[in-house]
Amino acid sequence: MDYPATYSIWEGVYYHPHLFGGIMLTATLLCLSTSYFSGVAGFPTLPYMLPYLGNLQKKEVSKKRIRVYMDGCFDLMHYGHANALRQAKALGDELVVGIVSDEEIIKNKGPPVLSMDERLALVSGLKWVDEVIADAPYAITEDFMNTLFDEHKIDYIIHGDDPCLLPDGSDAYALAKNVGRYKQIKRTEGVSSTDIVGRILASMDEKEVNEVNGDRHGMRRSLESHLTSKHASNFLPTSRRIVQFSNGKGPGPNARVVYIDGAFDLFHAGHVEILKSARQLGDFLLVGIYTDQTVSQQRGAHFPLMHLHERSLSVLACRYVDEVIIGAPWEISKDMITTFNISIVVHGTVSESNSTLKAMVDPYGVPKSMGIFRTLESPKNITTTSVAQRIKANHEIYEKRNAKKEASEKKFYEERKYISGD
Repeated sequence: MDYPATYSIWEGVYYHPHLFGGIMLTATLLCLSTSYFSGVAGFPTLPYMLPYLGNLQKKEVSKKRIRVYMDGCFDLMHYGHANALRQAKALGDELVVGIVSDEEIIKNKGPPVLSMDERLALVSGLKWVDEVIADAPYAITEDFMNTLFDEHKIDYIIHGDDPCLLPDGSDAYALAKNVGRYKQIKRTEGVSSTDIVGRILASMDEKEVNEVNGDRHGMRRSLESHLTSKHASNFLPTSRRIVQFSNGKGPGPNARVVYIDGAFDLFHAGHVEILKSARQLGDFLLVGIYTDQTVSQQRGAHFPLMHLHERSLSVLACRYVDEVIIGAPWEISKDMITTFNISIVVHGTVSESNSTLKAMVDPYGVPKSMGIFRTLESPKNITTTSVAQRIKANHEIYEKRNAKKEASEKKFYEERKYISGD
């Protein structure tokens, strides 16, 4: 049986099955001599080889891309969700994310805080997500798993190392495991939706007590209570995690740098949409994230709900963001504009503030005087407080659900063992 000769342009290797027992000859492409090779019996000339060069190149380009699937409710989406999806993307070439429907969440966990549209905006806005499947089922049935494999061309189904049990106590991912199409990632420590709901409920209680008592020292005591609460953040930030979330690229020499700042607390769909609008005004989006102290002064001691490094990771995970300033100043100075080569400063029409900070000094005074300030119409009117109010309105349901979830999470952390890689 005859086999065609092939030549690798990238490696400079010529292979012919009949020549010298099928050995490979290294050659420099530009120095190939057709007259020399044609003098060897059975050795094809370079023109004869060319069609096979094209075939080889096509084979390299058409290499199968691995598609992975990960699902979730993604309610009160946080940097732990983002890190899970980052890890999932690293196990393949294309990440498809299934978002569980409102009806399925209500049936299995209770009412979601965020609507499907809001959760879609959050998940679609992540830099590692390639496709989204809305209204995915809570449990992966055999029919849905076959749909993933046959219609969506999924190679592997991904989930974290924490157990995911259905109401009957069975493993939600048993079917994928049984067919050998399951891969596991490491759960991000220090945060969960349950924990965030707990923070919100605790902060609301503290705020109401302070308002009723009219305690002028309430702010300070509320802050101290927030820091020592069992719902205080247990996240331990590392430089490696920041690098994993960062694009690692700066603006080009002639890039139009857009700057926007804010608290970005409890990262929500409104944040995603305003960042998308800001990014469209230039080539590079720089986001300033206020310190915890600034947010507390601006909104009250029960804020921020997420501390500075948590908020920074949530913003960095957004596909529209190129870089962040961790602990940005309240007032934008001329030196700051020069240092970061900022072309335009923008601010949305929807923002929160309960303090006199704005009355004392206009944080955008300098960019306004330079003619580089612009107000952006906020695409959504959702705010951190409005999200928190939804939880407060159904606090009995969430308190009951949280008590059960907190017990299972405590058990998980007590029994878990070290798992390498993330």
